[in-house]
Amino acid sequence: HLLAVGLGMPHQEMAAVFRRWNHGVLDSYLIEITADILGVADDGPRVEQILDAAGQKGTGKWTVISSMELGAATPLVAEAVYARVISAFPEQRAAAAEVLTGPPAAIADGEGFVAAVHDALYASKIVSYAQGFALISAAAAEYGWDLDLGRIARLWRSGCIIRARFLDDIAAAFERQPGLPSLLVDGFFADALASSQQGWRRVVSAAATAGLPVPAYASALSFFDAYRSRRLPANLIQAQRDYFGAHTYERVDHPRGRFFHTRWSDEDAAETPVD
Repeated sequence: HLLAVGLGMPHQEMAAVFRRWNHGVLDSYLIEITADILGVADDGPRVEQILDAAGQKGTGKWTVISSMELGAATPLVAEAVYARVISAFPEQRAAAAEVLTGPPAAIADGEGFVAAVHDALYASKIVSYAQGFALISAAAAEYGWDLDLGRIARLWRSGCIIRARFLDDIAAAFERQPGLPSLLVDGFFADALASSQQGWRRVVSAAATAGLPVPAYASALSFFDAYRSRRLPANLIQAQRDYFGAHTYERVDHPRGRFFHTRWSDEDAAETPVD
């Protein structure tokens, strides 16, 4: 969408881009078949004759439900699922397009933008796999499974639609540190994210400026920025929860697990520890 609508790139040229990408770090089954799909044409590109209403069998939905039950964040998967849900109402979207306005759907500065999309896709894939393996780890801890995450990554290298070259890098990361809390902090992937970050941010900001939806890229970047933040505004959330529901909160100057409550509406806003 970024290439076709944002840059106005012809489908055969996009197919060539994806074939080129499939010989590098993005080498994967889905990149390979995307190149094939974009290259098929009769009276115009075949893909443009397909209704833009994505179906789903439930795998993504089940993943998101499991992540919420286990307290493992998979917002990128959730955004991908909701993007399909939104696509499933083409009549509503067509009607809304006649009413709702936005900026011209064109990337103002196209120089080097294809390379930036490459980096955004690579970085977002890393985040996606990091979230997926974190969910598997959470499930293993909850259900007492003894899982070898490195071996799982290598199993996915064959006979699976998510097979990709960098699954070998994922396997190596878990072999270096079996208890790795997140792929994002492995040295190899931290370096990859650092080198991809400029293009990643450029794509998300350019898409927003042009009014082009990129929910997965944007969600992945937001997750990355949240995960690397020493402090998040959740302290205000906790204060609000304590105010309206006396849900208590922890303090930064006390050990984890000690809780406090403030009588926020009292004149002195007295704070008391909660046993």
